[in-house]
Amino acid sequence: MNPDITKERNNATFDVEKLTHILDGAPEITKRRREIESLVLSDPDFKEEDPNFLSRSERYDQAVRKSAQMILKLREYGIADPEEIYCYKNCVHPVRPEPLDLHLGMFLPTLLNQATPEQMDRFFMPAWNLEIIGTYAQTEMGHGTHLRGLETTSTYDPATQEFVLNSPTVSSIKWWPGGLGKTSNHAIVLAQLYSQGNCRGLHAFIVPIRDMSTHVPLPGIVVGDIGPKFGFSEVDNGFLRLENVRIPRENMLMKYAKVEPDGTYVKPPSAKLTYGTMVFIRSMIVGKSAEAVAKSCTIAIRYSVVRHQSELRPGEPEPQILDYQAQQYKLFPLLAMAYAFTFVGQYMKETYQRISGDISQGDFSEMPELHALSAGLKAFTTWAANSAIEVCRMSCGGHGYSCSSGLPDIYVEFTPTCTYEGENTVMMLQTARYLVKSYRQAKDGQQLSGIVSYLSEAEHRRVQPQPVAARPTVVDINDLSSLVEVYKLRAAILVELANKSIQQELQQRKSQEDAWNNSAIDLVRASDAHCHYVVVKLFTDKLGKTSDTAIHSVLSTLALLYALNGIKQNSGDFLQAGLLSGPQVLQISVRIKELLSLLRPNAVALVDAFDFQDKRLNSVLGRYDGNVYENLFEWARCSPLNSTEVHESFHKYLKPLRSKL
Repeated sequence: MNPDITKERNNATFDVEKLTHILDGAPEITKRRREIESLVLSDPDFKEEDPNFLSRSERYDQAVRKSAQMILKLREYGIADPEEIYCYKNCVHPVRPEPLDLHLGMFLPTLLNQATPEQMDRFFMPAWNLEIIGTYAQTEMGHGTHLRGLETTSTYDPATQEFVLNSPTVSSIKWWPGGLGKTSNHAIVLAQLYSQGNCRGLHAFIVPIRDMSTHVPLPGIVVGDIGPKFGFSEVDNGFLRLENVRIPRENMLMKYAKVEPDGTYVKPPSAKLTYGTMVFIRSMIVGKSAEAVAKSCTIAIRYSVVRHQSELRPGEPEPQILDYQAQQYKLFPLLAMAYAFTFVGQYMKETYQRISGDISQGDFSEMPELHALSAGLKAFTTWAANSAIEVCRMSCGGHGYSCSSGLPDIYVEFTPTCTYEGENTVMMLQTARYLVKSYRQAKDGQQLSGIVSYLSEAEHRRVQPQPVAARPTVVDINDLSSLVEVYKLRAAILVELANKSIQQELQQRKSQEDAWNNSAIDLVRASDAHCHYVVVKLFTDKLGKTSDTAIHSVLSTLALLYALNGIKQNSGDFLQAGLLSGPQVLQISVRIKELLSLLRPNAVALVDAFDFQDKRLNSVLGRYDGNVYENLFEWARCSPLNSTEVHESFHKYLKPLRSKL
């Protein structure tokens, strides 16, 4: 064990194990998670070669082998709870996505949510037993987030009681679905339904794409891999072109919308019903954002206590780089963010489960809010996490750029979350649509409920922010409830200003659509402020449920740092709205420095509480024992370029070059 990291752990002022229980949700969840992790990490069947040293084809092959083993082991151990399956899968494929992700994460849940009992009988067990391997084919080459623009068609033929699926244009080719290229033999295809000469909008169809025994593509199916990407090397993201592919009427998912044998179309009870899977995935992504930042902080903070560099005072030993205030200022606000996002992720999961229960009882009243919240928080957390990973990488200096650090992998595997399941700017605009609608309802005297209820509060009914001098500013920068209030007021004012922008555009005789587009910057800002308020509020609420005084103290410091740093980064909003004065913003800068010093003794303990095993962290720099340098040398020696002392290129090119010069 590196003596620096041992000393850091001895400095902790709280019980790390108790904090791990809070992050996991309960002591028994921690216990079960560790049991599952040890099942995987001690299993020789999951031993792998470092993917950094493999070709793309070898990486895909290794991932499929591990995924196949994973399915067998899940059956062998009788692990069927979705949470536990997710945990097991996370250990088998730490950091990296894998070819069966969409089968497990989209195909099976969509069947559960949208298939009729008869369809469940036909498709679910074969899919559960991987006779059917499925993917979810929604995105096309020409359209992604804008679902209404999808061009794939499914035309009902009453004479044969079949749907005929086609990709009518190049841009309508399905493009990007994971597992589509080489792994799947079925796809849930989203297509525009045509029956009785009318377009009925987007519906989901189960389409066989490869022969169940030979795995050869079926007639009319053109399918393959889309080629190398920024990351996701293990996954066969694919393309799919459909040429007059016929499927039985019963292959349309008909739990809600239906097509009768004669072609009569029966509408679903709610247009929002099919959003279930998407809302679920977006809620999960909030948790993934927390995990990505937590892993990155763990690596950067552990490395920053074993790395010594430069001089603080002439003649003295080189200090740990975490003793530099500038390094603390890079990393500690991100550590606070990791905690904030973890608690938001827990809240999203609980909310989704609660509202799903309501929906199954036929109560859709909270669906619009959940849809807006999951869209906004998905965008807010992934944008922030994406930047945070890169800050962590740069804070590790040169070694952060090596794949051995684990940070390049975390970045390239995480960054697509800003795009998939809804491109972030579009997500923010969806949330804004809900906020503006709620704001207008409040203005018309309706009482709002839920997380937007603050838009009803009368004192926000002012568009012109008062000058600061016109009223006393009563913000206590050390009181979290006071800061929650300030974030709430900022959100309310920015929603109001966005609405005002739309009204001004309309007064200039602009159409609704142009008014909306010309206010998009304000609308995204308003959504961002709303989400920021929600995160600060949920972090603060979590403190109220924390009884251990030592943990409460350190979490309060983190929450305060998160809230104050957010104000500092967006100080223009708070100043412009008259919510804070100039001197208070200066005070906040001083207070942030104090909070960095307060957190310094607990930094390593706070990342230890995330409880990432070395194999899951997959980082030489973030090792639990802190023995970075010897392991960095060992890792480098494994490079395939070192398999021979002299590379063949020397004899092929460099040696002959000498005689030619």
